[in-house]
Amino acid sequence: MGAEGVARMQGWGLAILRVVVGIVFLVHGFQKLFLMGFGGVAGMMDGLGVPAPGLFAVILTLVELLGGLALILGFFTRVAAIPLAIDMLVATLTVHLPNGFSAANGGYEFTLVLLAASLALAVAGPGEAALDRFLAMRTNNPALARLTR
Repeated sequence: MGAEGVARMQGWGLAILRVVVGIVFLVHGFQKLFLMGFGGVAGMMDGLGVPAPGLFAVILTLVELLGGLALILGFFTRVAAIPLAIDMLVATLTVHLPNGFSAANGGYEFTLVLLAASLALAVAGPGEAALDRFLAMRTNNPALARLTR
C-alpha cells in the first residue's frame, strides 16, 4: 500500500474514533439535558463545590451535547474537541481521580480515555467523511482547509 493509501486508512481510523467519541458525548449531554435537567446537573456540581453551578451546568451540558454532535458530523472537529478535552480533564481531576483507576469503582479510566481521544482529534483532525472536509472543498477556504487536515 502506498503513502496515499496509508494516509486514507489513517483518515478512516480517525473518522471511526471521531464518530464513536461523538456518540458517547452526545448521549451524556442528552442525559444531562433531558434526564437530569440543568437543575440536576447544577445540584451535582454544587455538591462538588463548583462555583456558579447553574452556569457551569448549562455550559457542561451544551459542551457535551453540541460537541458530541459536532464530532459525529465532523463539523469544526478540532475546535469542538478542545472543550470536550477540558471537560474530561476537569471530570478526571474533580470527580474520578480520588476513586482510583478502575471505572467500575468510579475511577478515572473512562474519562482518561475520552480525554486522550479528544486531544487526539484536536491534534489530528476529523479524518474522512467529515463535514469539515466537504465545506473546505466547497468553499475553497484555506483557513477552513487547515482545520480539516
